[in-house]
This record gives sequence, C-alpha cells and structure tokens, in this order.
Amino acid sequence: MKRIIMALAAASALVAGPALAHLAVGAAAPQFSAPGFQAGKPLTFDLKAALKKGPVVLYFFPAAHTSGCNAEAHLFADAMDQFKAQGATVIGVTSGNLDQLAAFSTETEHCSGKFPVASDPNAAIAKSYDSALVLRPGWSDRTSYVIAPDGKIVFVYSDLNPNEHVTLTLGAVKKWRADHPK
Repeated sequence: MKRIIMALAAASALVAGPALAHLAVGAAAPQFSAPGFQAGKPLTFDLKAALKKGPVVLYFFPAAHTSGCNAEAHLFADAMDQFKAQGATVIGVTSGNLDQLAAFSTETEHCSGKFPVASDPNAAIAKSYDSALVLRPGWSDRTSYVIAPDGKIVFVYSDLNPNEHVTLTLGAVKKWRADHPK
C-alpha cells in the first residue's frame, strides 16, 4: 500500500508541476500572424513585421480575466515605457476566453491599452512554441520569450506564477540592447 501511495504522489507531482517544455534559446522563433486587440481596437499582429522594429517580447498567458493573467498584464502595462525605451514590442497571446480579449485590452487593471493581445484558437501558436498548457489542452501555458530582430530566441521563461515574467523579460531585453546598441 505504501508503494502505491508513493507512486501516486510522484505521478501527481509530475502532472501538477509547471511545464518544462519550451523552445530553447538560439532556436528560430516560429513566424505567425494573429488577430487581436489593442485598446479595444481590432488589429492583426504580425511577428515578422514587428521584428523589423526591434526585439519582441512574446508572452503566452492561459486566459483573459483570470487572476494570474490579470496580474501579469497589469505588470506588463506598467513597464511598457521601459520596454519602448529599449525599442521592444510586447505582445500577449492567449487561447483562453477569446471573447473577452477586446475588453481585456482596454481595462486599466489589465492591459490599459498599452500593448496588443492576440487570439490563439486551440493554442496553435502556443503549440508551435512548445508552450501549450499540459493541464488544460487547448490553452497556452504562461511562457515568455524575447525574440531578437533576426528571429532567434534570446530568452525564455516558463512559470505559471506571473510575478517574474516582466522583470526577467525586461532584463533580457536590456541585456540584448546593451549588446546591440541602436
């Protein structure tokens, strides 16, 4: 009986833990174009076009209007001036609660209209980045990437806790910018 309990505990730890799969630093970022919203206005985000302007912070989040995603979006909105000062574009991508993205993009407790959020039905884009949520198929995990203008991934961080994503991606953008001055 004790062996069964230990096996079940080990199995549940594997399932409940954060996903470790993601694209590696140095990998080519899959190109994508996706519909979304910024400040409630519809747009189409195109990664290739955004990379022509500078580095891109691509962050996947599970669903609009959920506690961790609300907090993360607010943190990104608060840091947008710092990202822009480095010449970086920020895009949030989700496959959850897609019908709520327009409102989510405008609300001051979330995106505040400061950056776009894009729709990823069935987590197709997330899957191409190995960032699908294992515990909820069809949704994206909370994974952040910094992509250099050459299309290579220079930083990746995956953790369902939203607290460090902005600090770490901003640090990676600043490091990249220091190595690649304007």
